[in-house]
Amino acid sequence: MTTSGARSVDETHNDGGDNTDTMIVIHIPAGGGRVTAISIPRDSYVSLANGFGQHKINSAFTYGKAAAQQQLQAQGVTGARLATLSDQAGAKTTIQTVEQFTGLTINHYAAINLAGFYFISQAVGGIPVCLKAPVHDSYSGANFPAGPQIVSGSQALAFVRQRHGLPRGDLDRITRQQAFMASMANTVLSTGTLTDPTKLTNLITAIKKTTVIDNSWDIMSFAQQLQGINPHDIQFLTIPIVNITLLTPSDGDAVEVDPQQVQGFIQHQIIDLSTTPTSPGPTSPAVTVELFSAKGTTSLARKIVDTLTAQGFTTSQAMTTTTPNTTVIDYAPENEAAANRVASALGGRLRLVQDSLLAPGQVRVYLGKDFTTSALQGIIAPTAFHWDNPPAQQTLPTADPITTPASACIN
Repeated sequence: MTTSGARSVDETHNDGGDNTDTMIVIHIPAGGGRVTAISIPRDSYVSLANGFGQHKINSAFTYGKAAAQQQLQAQGVTGARLATLSDQAGAKTTIQTVEQFTGLTINHYAAINLAGFYFISQAVGGIPVCLKAPVHDSYSGANFPAGPQIVSGSQALAFVRQRHGLPRGDLDRITRQQAFMASMANTVLSTGTLTDPTKLTNLITAIKKTTVIDNSWDIMSFAQQLQGINPHDIQFLTIPIVNITLLTPSDGDAVEVDPQQVQGFIQHQIIDLSTTPTSPGPTSPAVTVELFSAKGTTSLARKIVDTLTAQGFTTSQAMTTTTPNTTVIDYAPENEAAANRVASALGGRLRLVQDSLLAPGQVRVYLGKDFTTSALQGIIAPTAFHWDNPPAQQTLPTADPITTPASACIN
């Protein structure tokens, strides 16, 4: 157990193989505080652990399992023992790959079959969700109207499985699953599920049906730990992405990611923010990013502002008379870490200059001729779901009241 808290990697497998459909790293601070769940797209092209080379991260389990299976069979191991040991090797390769990629230490591991969404949603009485538009997908069975609604059982399974017909495919499916899990967490934590013996038993039974966890993870103790978590303190994010269509030598199209950028993002989200006091003092000022751009760059500047705002920065835009050749980020001496995060949010490899004339909390971006729209095309702002301002209960054109999660409606 690390001093900053328990970190778990959660995998969701489909019903037809060992490749992972969804991968989420969850950080729960040991001393309380914000819970952060960070999704890693299944097609992220990374270096797998144990010398398996560059491949999609969702294949780590398969590579580790297949290699161990071959070795074990050569040793005469068969049957259930062969299956158990090779699965453990696959999980170990997955954990080591995630640790290598994210820079985190993984304390616990859970592999959840997609059917888990079916049983868990039933155990808690349904999950409130909200869609921007109606969907009908024959592949997943998703058939939902627009607006707020409650899904359970087969509907819940279809909701989290759909990727066909969504604007961003697998990335929108990640958003679906994040929204579902955020709403599920809110439902469990705000309805007394963890303190009601019958409800808790039903939930744990549903989890055990479809979940494989490491031997050291006591689910009952974990449930007791969760009782002290405020649903307002839970957020779901997605790692920054460089390019969603990277052509690989042997794995087809993959998602391009920058490990350094990802580790910087995670460091900021999990370590920096989880230890920041609620009311920052003089030594921890709020950071405001000021963007300076010249005439003729309005459209690009607007996209930059939107990108930085989506990643949590307070951003303003101003005009300057000239456009420098090189984009420069000026920062107050106290704000070097924030300047690096701004550079990372804008694709990295931008020039940083310390400016002692800037006030604490100031970071300025001077948009140069070298920065083009293409620099932002591959950057997908992390998606966050949290519970800061729960809306009033909403009602569809039916007699039954429908509650919605506090996050906005999604694709």
